[in-house]
Order: sequence, then C-alpha cells, then structure tokens
Amino acid sequence: QVQLVESGGGLVQPGGSLRLSCAASGRSFSSYLMGWFRQAPGKEREFVSLISRSGQGTFYADSVKGRFTISRDNAKNTVYLQMNSLKPEDTAVYYCAGGTCSGYGCIKRDQYDYWGQGTQVTVSS
Repeated sequence: QVQLVESGGGLVQPGGSLRLSCAASGRSFSSYLMGWFRQAPGKEREFVSLISRSGQGTFYADSVKGRFTISRDNAKNTVYLQMNSLKPEDTAVYYCAGGTCSGYGCIKRDQYDYWGQGTQVTVSS
C-alpha cells in the first residue's frame, strides 16, 4: 500500500508560479510510475503529467507542455510539479497518483492504483 499526500496549492495571480509536492508513505516508492491529474469544477479529471520510476522519462499534456515540470526524489519519496506561467484555466484540484503502468501511454485514471486527496490551485487576479 502507498499513501499519497499533496501540498503546495493555493491562490496565485496569472503568470505566477507554484510548486506542488506529493509525499508518499509505504514501501517501494521508486517502483511506481507517478502522475499528476487535475479536475476543474464540472469537468472530468484529466491527465497533466507523468514521470518514470527512475525520473528519466517525463510526459506532459499539451495544455501544460513548456510551462509545467515534473520531477521526483526517490530518496525522499516525493514527486513534484513545478507550475510556471499559470493561467486561469489551470484552476483545478490537483491530484498525484501512483501506479504500476509503464510508458507514456499511462494517461488514464484507471491505470493508477493510488491517489492523494488533492490540493486546490486557483489562478485569479
């Protein structure tokens, strides 16, 4: 079992930055592919980014490519999402997730086994 706890959300002005963290407890964090998803009010939860077990491979949704950066520190059992040039349309609850899926095709919710409780990100002036 893996428990995930997100932090770092908040209110930021358009063009600003935030860094989300997701701390994992339990065994074998490095054996899981990790991802970030988000859900805006009235919308489906959507894929944002993923990172491979080693951290060498990353993949992004087109909507965040070039603005967001995912990383992980396996020694600290933590995955991060650095979000720059934030836009109002980035407003959502952000969730981290872990799973045993492999590859850049791991962009669907049901491919992940473990989820955090979410952290709210609001981009507004």
